[in-house]
Amino acid sequence: MIDRELFQLAGAKSISKRLAGLDVLQAFLIIGQALALSAVITRLWAGHTLNYLMLLAFAACFTGRQLLAWLSNRWLDDYAGKTAQSLRKRLLKKLFVMVPALVQKQGTGSMITMVVDGISEVREYVKLTFSKVITMMIVPVLALIAAAFLDWKSALILLIMYPLIVLFMIILGHAAQARAEKQFGNFQKLSNNFIDSLRGIDTLKYLGLSKRYSKSIFRSSELFRGRTMRVLKVAMLSTFALDFFTTLSIAVIAVYLGFGLINGTINLFPALAVLILAPEYFLPIRNFAGDFHATLNGKNAFKKIHQLITNPAEKTVDLSLHPWTAEDKLTVDNLQFRYPNGTTIKPFSLAIQGYQKVGIIGMSGAGKTTLINLLSGFLTPTGGTVTVQGQAAPTLDIPEWKQQLLYIPQNPYVFTATLRDNIAFYTPDVSDDAVRHAIHVVGLDDLLADLPEGLDTVIGNGKRVLSGGQAQRIALARAFLDKKRRVMIFDEPTAHLDIETEMDLKKRMLPLMEHRLVFFATHRLHWMKQMDYILVMNHGELVEQGTFDKLQEKKGYFARLMNEMRGEKENV
Repeated sequence: MIDRELFQLAGAKSISKRLAGLDVLQAFLIIGQALALSAVITRLWAGHTLNYLMLLAFAACFTGRQLLAWLSNRWLDDYAGKTAQSLRKRLLKKLFVMVPALVQKQGTGSMITMVVDGISEVREYVKLTFSKVITMMIVPVLALIAAAFLDWKSALILLIMYPLIVLFMIILGHAAQARAEKQFGNFQKLSNNFIDSLRGIDTLKYLGLSKRYSKSIFRSSELFRGRTMRVLKVAMLSTFALDFFTTLSIAVIAVYLGFGLINGTINLFPALAVLILAPEYFLPIRNFAGDFHATLNGKNAFKKIHQLITNPAEKTVDLSLHPWTAEDKLTVDNLQFRYPNGTTIKPFSLAIQGYQKVGIIGMSGAGKTTLINLLSGFLTPTGGTVTVQGQAAPTLDIPEWKQQLLYIPQNPYVFTATLRDNIAFYTPDVSDDAVRHAIHVVGLDDLLADLPEGLDTVIGNGKRVLSGGQAQRIALARAFLDKKRRVMIFDEPTAHLDIETEMDLKKRMLPLMEHRLVFFATHRLHWMKQMDYILVMNHGELVEQGTFDKLQEKKGYFARLMNEMRGEKENV
């Protein structure tokens, strides 16, 4: 029921030893508190004056116990916070290494939930588990030993009752854990569904389907709420049952001691001491059982995060590559890829040399993005070989290859930072004059003039809102400033732009492609006339390749595409 990996985290042994030391001291204070209180009551019952020394001892034990609990919580707060921060860094590092394959496999909503809410739940899980487990291992043992010195028969009853409560807790805990794990999976699905709906909200509204999808999200949320309530019912039932049996156990001890006092087989002092120790004996397991249900989400999140962190990353290929030149050649031989859901990119071969503009054309869902991800090294092929600059490799997931890439997707990411920092993303040491020149080249002069603090204005999420065209121009400005990277990757960069904005961007993008190897994926045919070589995709298959003129002469699939997309005419 407790993850062993939790106690293998960095610093786990150190915090465990310190907490164990505090719990030993706390156990002795609990025993001292019980003995002192029993002594005070016994003396008063016998008709003697109040024993102030014992009363002071009781107050000292009680105060010391609270101070130790405060210190323990402080240590655990610090450790849990540092552990959560470390796990978040490791998870983000893993995401950066394995994106986009990991996100495609787990889902965007699931990963966001894991990084944000999951880490917070793990923090509480670490804090509560270390505190409760170590206390449960130490305090009951020492309390039982003290009870045995006072009255061995009472201690025997306590010892017999404890395993029964543990067994009952395990049975109910497994039932609650099974439901919680299933609910955690439902929560990840709900997160993915919500994120996907947000991404497509513009399209849904355009097609008049937004209300239908809002109802679908509502139904999913209500279903999730109902399942959550069922999980809570099991948790509350198990907590009630454990409280009942521990209370019943204490009652059994009280009845036994009561008969002992009536029969004269036990004195008042040991009877009171045992009766005071009995609740303390069961308190750690009651606290653990109650908090166990509160930490189930944290437990599931930790298990998932630990699997993601420890899952070995796909091995990159360590090749020594020089910056791309006009003489370099990239050859692909029978490269293929298969998604977990069965969707495939069928084996394809091609040869690209020097500075060429390679267009990748096809309808939506034809496999253009997957092909782009394979050529950029973001996805690892399931078959075939690649030869780059005369060196063979099973994948283009090569660090020195990725360092040459300028990647411009459909929706370039605009960081919550200044305009200067966003544009100088690849070249952080460039001067302000160079940044302003890049802004002028890509047509962002009006934006710069409207910003109250110029280059120092913070843009991005929650700050200055940018249009899709402005975000694309910022991405182009980044590419313009970087003169060293000679491989450009475009993945549908104008898919969501109106035709006027696209035509303006086209004039500014084409000069940036000179003296570079360019892979340009799009479903808009007017770009193809400017391409030196064209790859035509259809249902995950590279069906045709060649120059624009040769593909037209062939009158194959590319020619049919031209006829089917007559709405996109040549604008040159």
